[in-house]
Amino acid sequence: MRRLGCRYFGGANHEIAESIVPMKSGSVIALELTPKSGLREAIAVIDREAVQIALVTDEQHRLLGTITDGDIRRALLRGEDLDTPVERIMFRNFRSLPATATDMEALTLMRKASLHQIPALDEQGRVTRLFRLDELIKPKTLSNPVVIMAGGEGKRLRPLTQDCPKPMLRVGGKPLLEIILEQCIEAGFREFYLAVNYLKEQIQDYFQDGAHWEARIRYLEEDKPLGTAGALSLLPQSPTEPLLVLNGDVLTRVDFKHLLRFHAEHEAAATLCVREHTTQIPYGVVRLDDLRVLTLEEKPVLSHYVNAGIYLLDPELLKLIPNDCFFDMPQLLDQAVRAQHRVSAFPIHEYWLDVGLPETLERAHGEWQ
Repeated sequence: MRRLGCRYFGGANHEIAESIVPMKSGSVIALELTPKSGLREAIAVIDREAVQIALVTDEQHRLLGTITDGDIRRALLRGEDLDTPVERIMFRNFRSLPATATDMEALTLMRKASLHQIPALDEQGRVTRLFRLDELIKPKTLSNPVVIMAGGEGKRLRPLTQDCPKPMLRVGGKPLLEIILEQCIEAGFREFYLAVNYLKEQIQDYFQDGAHWEARIRYLEEDKPLGTAGALSLLPQSPTEPLLVLNGDVLTRVDFKHLLRFHAEHEAAATLCVREHTTQIPYGVVRLDDLRVLTLEEKPVLSHYVNAGIYLLDPELLKLIPNDCFFDMPQLLDQAVRAQHRVSAFPIHEYWLDVGLPETLERAHGEWQ
């Protein structure tokens, strides 16, 4: 039986609440979609209600299936688009409880079946409440360390980066690096490493030890550029939890907790965040067999997934990184694949922008709120 959400993880970083707080009936209705609703609507519901699940119901509000954030990302990787009706990918064999179920009964089943959410249904199959594990298991902080790559020169942004490191360029009144740091802190991370090189003193003077943000910041100081993975060889000790690695020039609204759940669900050694990128060829494309014309397509649009500069790495992969050597993340992931490690792709449908060019920096000023 497939689970509704991620597997249950207990431990020292969690505390038990006295009871599960059931959703009010109005909130349950806010989670409902029709079978013909598109994935775009499902994403809006999941993001708006922040419960990682949407409920597909019929006209009488009877539950037909469920759809999670992970279901949507897997569908996008299979080639589905945002207009695909949810009935094509919804999970029909969901687990449920009767409307009379108690909080403890729900907790017992969620622990036993590794469920993240479970609906309670009345005799007509309508959802009366949604039990949620995250209302029961309250994370204090995330023990995963975060490394932010902040050592690049930002040559494509000259002259703006002549006397200012790229991650310290301001968007909405704050340095890019501070925006990224605060997003991670809001998600629950507290342990940070900043990989620095170019004009590193400006970054170190601004962030110091992180106490101002109630976080712990340490620095991986590169004597020479080491690439997007090489700086990880400077970590003082190997982490015991998956390591979140971020490029210091990426603005995104991706939910890092979703990424952690996805990584765990897929039992990945590495998870690479990817973003769909389309390119329109400005000419008619001709497909040939020798000199025989087979097809003509006028100005086709090509779609590819590109590296989004966000990674989650299990500690074992750090052994593949050479010391004191330029080494980029694609090289690390390629070696991981060759070594038979599982590398998963996590498609980002949320806002994402690589602030590496003057035009994208200008876009960031207009778009980021």
